[in-house]
Amino acid sequence: MATYENTQGTKSAPRPGIAPPPPPVFTHHDFWRGGELDLETYLERVGLDGGTPPPPTLDTLVAVHRAHLASIPFENVQLLLDRPVLLDVPSLTDKMVRGHRGGYCYEQNLLLAAVLDRLGFTLTAFSARVLMGGDGSPRPSTHALLRVDLADGPWLVDVGFGGGGLLEPFPFVDGHQTSQDGWDLRLDRIAEVGDEEWLLRWFDGEAWRNLYSFTTAGNLPQDYAIFSHYLTTHPRSPFGNRLMVARTVGGTRYALTNTTLTIDRVGADRAEPSGATLEREVRELPVSEVGKVLHEIFDIRLDQDERATVEERVRGFLDM
Repeated sequence: MATYENTQGTKSAPRPGIAPPPPPVFTHHDFWRGGELDLETYLERVGLDGGTPPPPTLDTLVAVHRAHLASIPFENVQLLLDRPVLLDVPSLTDKMVRGHRGGYCYEQNLLLAAVLDRLGFTLTAFSARVLMGGDGSPRPSTHALLRVDLADGPWLVDVGFGGGGLLEPFPFVDGHQTSQDGWDLRLDRIAEVGDEEWLLRWFDGEAWRNLYSFTTAGNLPQDYAIFSHYLTTHPRSPFGNRLMVARTVGGTRYALTNTTLTIDRVGADRAEPSGATLEREVRELPVSEVGKVLHEIFDIRLDQDERATVEERVRGFLDM
C-alpha cells in the first residue's frame, strides 16, 4: 500500500476530484481588431455619417451592410497588378477605404468584421462552399461570411460574395425566405456533410439556385489567411486567370468578367417593375474601355499605369 507524507513547508498534492480549474485556451481575444480601424473614414467612405458612431442595433447593421455593398465593390484587381492581398485591418483600410478600391470575400468580410467589432456587435466568422455554377460535386470551403448575434436572434451577414447573395442581413432561421429589393433568398438547414450545415439559395424567377453551404464552426483571421494564400497563389484559382468585379446597389447588380459587363435588375429596378423574372443586359466592351468602366460603374480608382496593366492582363486572358 502506498503512503503519502506531508512535511511542513512543502505543498501537498491535490486530492483526486479537486484539481484547480484549467487556464483559458486563448489569452488573446481581440480577434477582429476593431480598434485598429479608422471608423470615421470608413463611415464616410460608405456614405454614412462619420461624426457619431451608431449604436449596435439591427437598424445600424442593415444600414452598414447595404452601404458597404453599394460602395465597396468585389474585385480581384490586386492579383492582376501582381500585388499581395493583405488581410490585416490597417492594410484593408488603406486599400479599400482610403484607396477607394474593393476586394474579395476575405478582404470584404474582415473589414466589415472590424467595423462591427468597433461598433460593439458580437460576431462569429464562418467558411462556406461555393455551389453557384457547380455540377453538384463537393467543393472546398473558400468563402468567408459572418454571423452577428443580436437580442432578437442571430443574423447572417455577407458583403463579399461576388456572385450575388445578401443585400442586407438575413435572419439565421431554418426555412426562412424573403425578398430583398426583388432578390429572393432562402436559408435551409441541410445534412450533406455534417449535422450543423446550412444552405443559402436564391430564386432567379424560374428556379432556385444554390449559392453556398456552410457550417457554424467558428473561423478566425488566421484561418482566412491560409485560405486566402491558396486562392491567390494556386495556378488553377479562378481569381488569378480573369478579371472579376461586382457591385450591388439595391435591385441592380453589375458584374464584369474580363470584357463582359452584365447588368441584372430585379424588382422596382426592372424596366417592367411588375415582372417577376430577372432582367439581364449583357455588353461586350473593347479592352481599351475596361479601365473607364472600372472607374465609372464600380468606382475603382486606378492611376494611368495601373489601368494599362489591368487592360494588358485582360488582353492576355483573352489571347488577344
